[in-house]
Amino acid sequence: MIIIAGKLWVDAADRDAYLAGCSRAVEQARSAVGCLDFALSADLIEPDRINVYERWETDEDLARFRGAGLEPEQAAQIRDAEVSKYRVSGVEAP
Repeated sequence: MIIIAGKLWVDAADRDAYLAGCSRAVEQARSAVGCLDFALSADLIEPDRINVYERWETDEDLARFRGAGLEPEQAAQIRDAEVSKYRVSGVEAP
């Protein structure tokens, strides 16, 4: 399993519009083969931060979805990003 997690920063005044513009991408991801979860959310404390969480079955599934990448308008709005890819070898109930 692959987890993509981290954070993006956009101008605080643009965050809600940025997230609204991501609705279609979230829908597409969630319906993509191998997507176990996909979420972008407004941070509760930092007004310019967006939290990123994705969970995929395989690298191939992730690569297939990522093929197109961000729309240029969306990419231009990101001021900074800290997003990492994690490999999970097992999952246990809490």
